[in-house]
Amino acid sequence: QVQLVESGGGLVQPGGSLRLSCATSGRIFSIYTMGWYRQAPGKQRDLVAVVTRYGSTNYADSVKGRFTISRDNAKNTVLLQMNSLKPEDTAVYYCNARYPVSGGATIWGQGTQVTVSS
Repeated sequence: QVQLVESGGGLVQPGGSLRLSCATSGRIFSIYTMGWYRQAPGKQRDLVAVVTRYGSTNYADSVKGRFTISRDNAKNTVLLQMNSLKPEDTAVYYCNARYPVSGGATIWGQGTQVTVSS
């Protein structure tokens, strides 16, 4: 069974930084588009950032200039560096792997809580 193993969430003050990691198998990592989504209480799950196997990235407008998604090919891991965090970034963050064709298979991680509060 394919798994996405997330780590790195926690509590941070406004203006602080956190880095999320998501590890998976080499087979998945080498083909799938990897990304991060988030879901705040009472809200839908929204895209945060994605990166293709070629390294192309896309970000939600709300995180552009503050968050950076990257791939560590040696460790089959996707990273999300989050800087200048705001209280509105508080959510459960989910790692996602999507086969890069229309209607392709999607895999979700278990989620990691990020709380931005003073």
